[in-house]
Amino acid sequence: MSGFRLICEIEPPTRPDLRHARHQIGVLAPVADSFLIPDNHIGRATVSSIAVAHEVAAMGGRSIACVNSRDRNLLGFRRDLLTAAAYGVDQFLFVHGDKPTAGGRTSELTVRTMMAEARSTAEDPVFAGSGGFKIGVAAGLSRPFPAWKRSADFVFAQVSYSIPTLLRWREQNPIDLPVYVGVMVLASAGMAKRLASSIPDIEIPDELVRRVEADPAAGVDAACEQVLALRETGAFAGVHLVPVSRFRQVAAKLEVALRARDERCATYLPERA
Repeated sequence: MSGFRLICEIEPPTRPDLRHARHQIGVLAPVADSFLIPDNHIGRATVSSIAVAHEVAAMGGRSIACVNSRDRNLLGFRRDLLTAAAYGVDQFLFVHGDKPTAGGRTSELTVRTMMAEARSTAEDPVFAGSGGFKIGVAAGLSRPFPAWKRSADFVFAQVSYSIPTLLRWREQNPIDLPVYVGVMVLASAGMAKRLASSIPDIEIPDELVRRVEADPAAGVDAACEQVLALRETGAFAGVHLVPVSRFRQVAAKLEVALRARDERCATYLPERA
């Protein structure tokens, strides 16, 4: 996308079988610049995001391993950093973590303390030669971006279906960091209700919900249109695309749309002398 990065989230395995993860990576590879690997997705145990990120690298791709503070104490987090360094996984997205379906939080770590610990590895001889880590953080749209998060390397902005809302947030928070906007495929009207109840201040247009009720493919169309529209704003470094189970349709539609756009651009290129 020539400077505008498309980071595709994959559904992490909830069983000790990587075939579906590999299939998603293979299908999305023609349009994805990188892959985000969730960590204990929606409060359920999954295969380690670091292990799946290593699998992405083995398939020739780039990845960002999500790590949540909810499930870790300091020793467990240090183990994750060592594992990542051993596997060559060097990009993280640190998040608070969804509410667990069973049990509770360890409460020992926060995103802020994970950032500090990961940064400290640059001076730790144990990690000598690993090259260090790049760290991303999440940003909500309903509150100012905190100063302590500005030491991150990149930002994932909350999923939104409103480009004006995203542009207002960008203007109100002049962050000198790459910002990747969340774009999620709306697969059903039921999913719209769940998102509205779980993501603060999310705006899902009634017209989009009606379109999806009438035609499930409308959610794919709307997400792809949003990706292209966000690219045209020039206000963001890229998008964090969540295709859910519609990854095949999303990959096919985006590949066609991007090819058509490249062909149109080529038409207006001046001829070489």
